[in-house]
Amino acid sequence: MADEISKTGSDAAQIEKQNIETVEKPNASGISSSIDPTRRAQLEKSLKRKLDARCSLFVLIYIMNYLDRNNIAAARLKGLEEDLDLDYSEYATCLSILYVGYILMQVPSNIFINRISRPSIYIGAIMLLWGLISTLSGVAHNFAGMVSIRFFLGFVEAAFLPGALMILSKWYTRRELTTRNAILFCGNLISNAFSALVGAGVLSNMQGVLGHAAWRWLFWIEGAATMAIAISAGFILPDLPHNTRGFTKEELEVAQLRMTEDVGEADVDSEEQGPWDGLFMAAKDSKIYIMMITFTAYVVGLSFNAFFPTLTGTLGFGYVPTLLMSAPPWIFSCLFSLCVAWSSDRYQEKFWHIVGPILVGLLGFIISMSTLNVAARYVALFLQAASYAGFIVFYSWISTSFPRPPAKRAVAIAMINAFSQLGNVAGSYVWDLEANGFRQSYGIVTAMFGVTIVGCLYFRMVLSRLNDKLEEQDSLPDEAHDAIDVADESLRMQKGFRYLV
Repeated sequence: MADEISKTGSDAAQIEKQNIETVEKPNASGISSSIDPTRRAQLEKSLKRKLDARCSLFVLIYIMNYLDRNNIAAARLKGLEEDLDLDYSEYATCLSILYVGYILMQVPSNIFINRISRPSIYIGAIMLLWGLISTLSGVAHNFAGMVSIRFFLGFVEAAFLPGALMILSKWYTRRELTTRNAILFCGNLISNAFSALVGAGVLSNMQGVLGHAAWRWLFWIEGAATMAIAISAGFILPDLPHNTRGFTKEELEVAQLRMTEDVGEADVDSEEQGPWDGLFMAAKDSKIYIMMITFTAYVVGLSFNAFFPTLTGTLGFGYVPTLLMSAPPWIFSCLFSLCVAWSSDRYQEKFWHIVGPILVGLLGFIISMSTLNVAARYVALFLQAASYAGFIVFYSWISTSFPRPPAKRAVAIAMINAFSQLGNVAGSYVWDLEANGFRQSYGIVTAMFGVTIVGCLYFRMVLSRLNDKLEEQDSLPDEAHDAIDVADESLRMQKGFRYLV
């Protein structure tokens, strides 16, 4: 069945029909799959409805994750630099230091979250902690204080995104994952729009309240909201397909069965596997290093995100209109990303669904470098924001390219995401070239998008070669195929498995 699911361009209706076929024997997980097809369809529909509802909280959490991380960009427009006596280099360091903590924590956190039975409680706890740290940004009085706070904010926030991606990959099949990742990342995109609106409201009305600057209130209000939401996470978010409360026993059995059928083996680690085995397996897989370099270039290309209000400010309006005008491009990006993700899942294709949005973003960069016309530059901001759609598909490409065992997948997601944050560190210094509307800065991110396209093409070639080798293995008799013990872990897959390209 995994063979039929993973074929590129498969018809969605046919896939759904195949998904509910009755199999009259136990599968690799030991769960009997001899369920009446009609009953199976009802259970799967109920399962996904409940699961989607509970996972929707991830979107709200991601909104707060990015609000607490990026509200410093809005605060900059209302006196943060002046009050803390920061020059541009110090401000950029306050941005980049967050990613140092972010990089250090991601892999250990994902190794831990893969081994615990209640990841929902873990996510809620770390969210409560980062909300508290975020509020402390409002009491900083100098460069040293703000740098310290930003470092620890990144250290704690690092647990969320790779952890959320890992949880989603344990519940959703490869044909469903990109769309769900897109819904999750809409929290990121919406936060870019929402933060501008919240920033405009707070910065316009809170100046001098109780003797404090408006930018301080921005940190306090958003940090408090984060802590309030964190309390609900432990009760709402799902845990694992075998122990989550709120699902019937049959629904949990179908949840495990779906994941087994998707790849051809159960989504569990072996009992002999140690806590660091996933790291060792990931470190030996050359595919990870290709994705690391490619994704880092992509992140540098997307570094305009942290400076979006500043770039919108080049249109020449006041700080409130600037913040309000920063919102529509991200709303457009969210809708565009959902369409691209749906198409990627529909056709089971990754490369063009990543490169296509990158090309749209490149067009926006070229327009911004070519003219100072206000209308053209505002349209260019929409095109630049649309490039995030490929970023979302890239994340699902990571999960589907390292499907088993879960320990390796957890480390792969964290390693690639953590290494890519070096792109955010570098990107913090890209936008110090203000001449001609940041023309030179746009030139740098244009080059980085070019590197991303080349890296994606090479990775696609690597996966295509692996699929050819898997095709050769599958041509062998069943008993010969089952006896294969190849050194390359990427080829030790169940018969019928293919990587998505």
